Amino acid sequence: MGRILCVTGSAEPSTVNAAVAAKAGVHAWAKGLSREIGRHGITINCLAPGRIHSEQIDMRLHPTPESQAEFARNIPLGYFGDPCDVAFFAAFLCSPKARYITGERIHVDGGLHRSV
Repeated sequence: MGRILCVTGSAEPSTVNAAVAAKAGVHAWAKGLSREIGRHGITINCLAPGRIHSEQIDMRLHPTPESQAEFARNIPLGYFGDPCDVAFFAAFLCSPKARYITGERIHVDGGLHRSV
């Protein structure tokens, strides 16, 4: 039994750039690969974090408390996540308890993701 976990991000473009295309490509690749490697007991999933406190988010994208509060209004839970929110879910996806989950893109984003 094996696990592959791709930490990607949202593929919902807010602008046009190469990163959006790359993330969408990884999502499609993982979905296709899941059909090939599943019979060998290997799962592959994409974990798409939302606004998680990190150096990039806290120092570059939202460097002020006001900036964070303004963006957090778009998040249904109303706040940015902590790294442990992503880590706990990553640990679950890599555990035997997630043995029947494969080919999925799963958002850890406080409900920010909008498409179904």
